[in-house]
Amino acid sequence: MKFIHTSDWQIGMTRAFLSQEAAARYSQARIDAIRSLGQLAEEHDAGFMVVAGDVFESNQLSAQTLSRALDALNSVPVPVFLLPGNHDPLDASTIFRSKAFKEQARDHIIVVEDSTPIPVPGMANVEVVGAPWFSKRPAEDLCARALKALEPAPGVTRILLGHGQVDSLSPDQSQPGVVSEARLEQALADGQVHYVALGDRHSLTNVGTSGRLCYSGTPLVTDFDEVDPNKALLVELANDVCTLTPLTTGFWEFQALQRDINAPEDLAAFAQWLDAVRGKECTVLKVGFTGSVNLALAAELDALLDKHSQVFASLKRRERTTDLAVIPDALDDNAIALSGYADATWKALLAQAATDDTATDALRLMYRLAGGASGESKAASGNDRARNT
Repeated sequence: MKFIHTSDWQIGMTRAFLSQEAAARYSQARIDAIRSLGQLAEEHDAGFMVVAGDVFESNQLSAQTLSRALDALNSVPVPVFLLPGNHDPLDASTIFRSKAFKEQARDHIIVVEDSTPIPVPGMANVEVVGAPWFSKRPAEDLCARALKALEPAPGVTRILLGHGQVDSLSPDQSQPGVVSEARLEQALADGQVHYVALGDRHSLTNVGTSGRLCYSGTPLVTDFDEVDPNKALLVELANDVCTLTPLTTGFWEFQALQRDINAPEDLAAFAQWLDAVRGKECTVLKVGFTGSVNLALAAELDALLDKHSQVFASLKRRERTTDLAVIPDALDDNAIALSGYADATWKALLAQAATDDTATDALRLMYRLAGGASGESKAASGNDRARNT
């Protein structure tokens, strides 16, 4: 028996650091991932698919986003079980009971609304047992509650579908909704269930020692701290063996970098690294800089970031981790020709720059406006800093 385990689609998610154009492509990529999952199910002969919570970003989606998501879901060639999670709980405003959802979702789209075992269409003696969320803050371990009410069924293979952090990974084990890993392992050992498909953690993560308890991660990266996103799991249960095969579902990348810039060759190396990145249109970068540079090199760095920001999905300076000292020197004076009021302003700012970051920022802007960086990064082409422009 084979099936696809996925979770945390969060259809309708937005990212504030993306431009309007990139945000539209990112939103569409989340829906495209549904079609990719359907193709993977067909390619690997999977009998069904389970989505372990957070199908939607919230219960308030635009009609267009919901319709596009359901159109993609309807194209999946196998039964799909959807578990409401903390983002889209089965509360009074639930999207799963909306008129639009009911009218557009086809029969093979099955919403798990309680913990009653649900037979998998077309598969004998296979059931899905869910632990849906009914609010954003559950008062108990929902998986433990689902297992408590589960009667034994010899000869039936059961998949438990849960959402939330297990206690071994939770930063706050005092929360009432934390899932007991030991209880899940006991249910597996007793044969009460045969695989536990978890959601909420966006990185592909194996839990415990049984090899049957796992987070699939999100099919499309959502944040910079995710270790192994863009994945789903192909689960195969045969006799007493459980085989888990990670499948690639998305191609966007979020990277947080730190670079030291102290000399032209450092900037040249960074420029070469940027040039070598594949799939820039689906890559989000935030970069922190450390080191000490003069105005010329600072201007080249600014120009380099401006140039590449037009190609990447997002490329931003990481202000929180940036500690780049900009120290004007005599070469900066030689690189530009100023007179009159502009020259007086330049000299006044130079006098203040040692103790005033705002003055340093003003000098960087004046340097660029005066043509000190010529609007292009000379480091990108391997030349020396713009000393004599």
